[in-house]
Amino acid sequence: MPDRKVVSPEYMFFEAPREKKYLIGNEAVAEAVKRANVDMVISYPITPQSEATHIIGDIYAQGYIKDYYRGEDEFNVMSAMAGAAMGGVRAFTATSGPGTLRAFEMFPCWAGERLPIVCAFMTRGVNSPLTIQPDNIEIGWLADTGMLIFHAEDPQDYFDMILQAFIIAEQPDVHLPIGVCADGFFVTHTREIVELTPEDEMLPPYDPSVSPVVTMDMETVPVRHMKDPFVMKSNYISYNTHASWQQEVRAAAERARKYITRYMGSSVEVTHPEAETLFMASGTAAAQARVAMERMRAEGIDIGLVKIKVIRPFPEKEIAELAEGPRIIIIPEHNITGWLARDIKSRVNNNAKIYGGPRVFGGMTMPAEVIVAETKKLLLLNLVTA
Repeated sequence: MPDRKVVSPEYMFFEAPREKKYLIGNEAVAEAVKRANVDMVISYPITPQSEATHIIGDIYAQGYIKDYYRGEDEFNVMSAMAGAAMGGVRAFTATSGPGTLRAFEMFPCWAGERLPIVCAFMTRGVNSPLTIQPDNIEIGWLADTGMLIFHAEDPQDYFDMILQAFIIAEQPDVHLPIGVCADGFFVTHTREIVELTPEDEMLPPYDPSVSPVVTMDMETVPVRHMKDPFVMKSNYISYNTHASWQQEVRAAAERARKYITRYMGSSVEVTHPEAETLFMASGTAAAQARVAMERMRAEGIDIGLVKIKVIRPFPEKEIAELAEGPRIIIIPEHNITGWLARDIKSRVNNNAKIYGGPRVFGGMTMPAEVIVAETKKLLLLNLVTA
């Protein structure tokens, strides 16, 4: 077991010295797990997340994690993760695309059972014909499971967000799972400078005694979860129980906002909020929109960027306020459904100013040139019709 010391989340996130390393996103994930004081990791390989959990297996062998094994499939893994978290341990796993769908039944269960599991989703295409290419359509589906959802732009975000996720998820008045998502390959296999905290420092251990749901162990029988299930009672008891509990899960997500502000600064990052035109984007679309913004501003075009870091709980107040000023809002996305555009449109009064796109999917890249060209067409069209 490596000799390490426990430090406070505030120290690790805001004060600890940082060392620059040249890492791909999957390596950044493993480095975060190394510092997170994780008890158990359960894995199942699927591209593009396989390398992350492979490396985590190596750091388990080095003594940084208490227990680690490979499950039989993704549903098996996510079910076992639930059992681990019910037993009161800090648990982590990862999956991608078809793995997310195969395991999907468990994600609402995690939320309903108030389990503070952190799962890294390295998103990829799930459509037929088969593809392993980048596409983040699964984030839109995950957003309504009751989980909290973070969306990382790059390996640095991935490292920071995973560490922050454990602390936010485990707050007694939150106690919900968090999916930390990144666009597969674009982040998982891209090598960038990542600033890491010292590897001999780790977060405080998880304290299961503060859980709002009874921990299952040899001394505490699993009454809350297993005995006399509500489905065996009358319909009246059943639907009232489930309705009230689903409301509580979503109320817990709302209570997470103050911890997101405390540990992440904000759910959004804004550049030039006063601009006449704003990009609103998350993940790698935000990275490409930033490049597009800089090129267009160099040409004298008044444009800014809202990077959305947290998808659930959605930053409703921030988006509504930021949407008041600009004449046009453009939402580039790496999926065909436009789930982020839908979310934004549902929170903004004047939908006529919102343009969903450009969108790429099925593995296509979104060069800044594409965003610039589409934006200029849109601006010209609005100028002509104004």
